[in-house]
Amino acid sequence: MEYGITPFQYIPNIINAMTRIAREIGRLEGVNLVHPGPRLRHKNRIQTIHASLAIEGNSLTRDQVTALIDGKRVVGPPQDILEVHNAVAAYRRLAEWEPLSMEALLAAHGVLMQGLVSHPGLFRWEPVGVIRKNNVFHEAQPWPQVAPMMQNLFFYLSQGNDHPLIAACRFHFQLEHIHPFMDGNGRVGRLWQTRLLMRVHPLFEFLPIEHLIHEHRQSYYDALAIGNDTNDCTRFVSFILTQIDHSLEQAVKGIRGVTLTAVDRLETARTSIGDRRFSRKDYQTLFKTISAATASRDLHEGVAQGILTRSGDKRTSVYWFTASASSTD
Repeated sequence: MEYGITPFQYIPNIINAMTRIAREIGRLEGVNLVHPGPRLRHKNRIQTIHASLAIEGNSLTRDQVTALIDGKRVVGPPQDILEVHNAVAAYRRLAEWEPLSMEALLAAHGVLMQGLVSHPGLFRWEPVGVIRKNNVFHEAQPWPQVAPMMQNLFFYLSQGNDHPLIAACRFHFQLEHIHPFMDGNGRVGRLWQTRLLMRVHPLFEFLPIEHLIHEHRQSYYDALAIGNDTNDCTRFVSFILTQIDHSLEQAVKGIRGVTLTAVDRLETARTSIGDRRFSRKDYQTLFKTISAATASRDLHEGVAQGILTRSGDKRTSVYWFTASASSTD
């Protein structure tokens, strides 16, 4: 096994899914919606956190998760509430963590599992078993092998030749196969898959792939089990790529007939422009279908809402995004 990780095969389903994924990313880029606006980011983040925790047995409803993310109090099991708070903190820090760093993964596990396990952010040091369908017991990899296997896995990420889409899926499978933590392996595996997918495109930060995994969780468990039993993770890679494809397809369908607001366009422009100064003409080149008058109105509204700062007057005006303006995750 190259890099000591479970092999897979480039079957037609995988190749076709990757082709569709590239096409759907192109469609989103074509309408400048590769970085969702704050409202859509908020909605997708709720779906992601609720789904990833529900897979692990968290009992809170989506409405309760929404309330917690919005800073409201809810009535529910304290552990389930803490799981949501931890997940919110972890996903908000997602872009900060170096995707090819094992230390960063350990830090992410520490945030996800703080207060839930005795040693968050540390690999296990004792045997652990996993109960599968029909109460079949599966013993995870021996604990002395955990650290070297994880080192090999990160070496694969940094030195392997797989497309980043494939690498993210294989990493996800391999982490679950190794089962490096006493608890929290599923949620940290899905979190880190998202972090790795962000190497493909930044839109994956807020794409709720976990929601579709939750909807098809039995197929998810089956693909993991088959990969472990056959020492071939092809089915798992195919399953995850299919969920990524469907999630992007839903994003493309969701933008049809949607009228973008000035704030939506400004949030998209922030991603493209960053902290550079720009003119109205520069702004308009990002949105080729809007008129000069609409571009001017967008910029005027951005200044009025404190999203933008302006220098100069009329044709000499230049703009830049204010550091204090923040969006809701």
